[in-house]
Amino acid sequence: MDDFLAARLQMAFSLGFHIVFACIGMVMPFFMTVAHFYWLKTKKAVYKDVTKAWSKGVAIFFATGAVSGTVLSFELGLLWPKFMEHAGPIFGMPFSLEGTAFFIEAIALGFYLYGWNKLNPWFHWATGVVVGLSGLASGILVVAANAWMNSPTGFDYINGQYLNIDPIKAMFNDAWFSQALHMSVAAFVSTGFAVAGVHALMILKGKNIGFHSKAFKIAAIFGTVAACLQPISGDISAKDVAVRQPEKLAAMEAHFHTERNAPLIIGGIPDTLNKKVDYAIKIPGLLSLMATGDFNGEVKGLESFPKDEQPPVAVTHYAFQIMVGLGMLMVLIAVLYFIALWKKRKWLDSRWLLKLFVFATPLGFIALEAGWTVTEVGRQPWIIRGIMKTADAVTPMPGIVYSFYMFTAVYISLSIIVSLLLYRQITMVGNLYDSENLSKDKPL
Repeated sequence: MDDFLAARLQMAFSLGFHIVFACIGMVMPFFMTVAHFYWLKTKKAVYKDVTKAWSKGVAIFFATGAVSGTVLSFELGLLWPKFMEHAGPIFGMPFSLEGTAFFIEAIALGFYLYGWNKLNPWFHWATGVVVGLSGLASGILVVAANAWMNSPTGFDYINGQYLNIDPIKAMFNDAWFSQALHMSVAAFVSTGFAVAGVHALMILKGKNIGFHSKAFKIAAIFGTVAACLQPISGDISAKDVAVRQPEKLAAMEAHFHTERNAPLIIGGIPDTLNKKVDYAIKIPGLLSLMATGDFNGEVKGLESFPKDEQPPVAVTHYAFQIMVGLGMLMVLIAVLYFIALWKKRKWLDSRWLLKLFVFATPLGFIALEAGWTVTEVGRQPWIIRGIMKTADAVTPMPGIVYSFYMFTAVYISLSIIVSLLLYRQITMVGNLYDSENLSKDKPL
């Protein structure tokens, strides 16, 4: 393994793990505050117990997100110094604001965790809302920085120099809204289905059904509503990519030839040598409609771009198909759940519906990772699109391979520890509470 590949893999693994921790940390506070709101309004002890249980999960993911995010900040400087040398002054603002949001989140979380029976009840609840909003803001700000890499603005690039820098324009670049929207909704989908799946499993096992039923419903509603909104945000994102990064869209769809009435490709195996896709389902004109709003609109193929500027087709296409396929599967589960809520109330107690949510537990995160792969691999060979190539930004430093192995081991260990902590938290809930007498004010 050469140093360039090792540096890219280390960054990929670090981001791949961090994105899961960060998304859960962004979304779980909203679940927690909804349960807390129900407790304040109804005084039903079960909602207080759900709130306290989830608050411990929020604390766990806040810590792991902070650790993994700190590692990423060091990696940007150590692995990609040439990139940071030029890009840092331009897109540094969202990172600095993200630090401020993180600071606010940390203070609010401290108030929330230690404010039980000490603060005014509604003020205490409001600190939880601040945790959620500041965490969501942190995620959006980081995505804004990544969006800048896909749509670099806020400067003039003249003779290799970055002049007339405008950090505000760089932060609110052309890609930030669509990426931030798509990523935020994806965080709610993945976390909602994962949390609902865990509680569905506990219900199927017959453990503390009253407790887990309330928790399941809150998480399931968040996840299913977000799943139905995700195709809308995906359409917005796809239309934006078609304008700004047509080569990425071509790689996503394995679309080799520029044409009108371009078909939407579902599945298939890209044959880059012969510039075709085998075994695919093709829907005539749909790609043109989705990209341009016109069935007869022209969609550029990969052949329209220099060979050394074309993204890796196979990885981008497969990741895109996984993301879309799993997303639509979760939409189907969401529709079934809404039918159960509105028309078929008996379904809510059926084991088959709960088993569907258990099956869907990891799907959101798999789709999340696939979508992130599309974003990053689909931009290659650029680290700053059209300005700097990834190969020109890496550190020519021997020993990166060993760093990659070390950091991979650290992240795997961190994931195992987090999984064990969460398992312990769930089993403690089972040991301390039963469905008939849930609240004993015992520490969770």
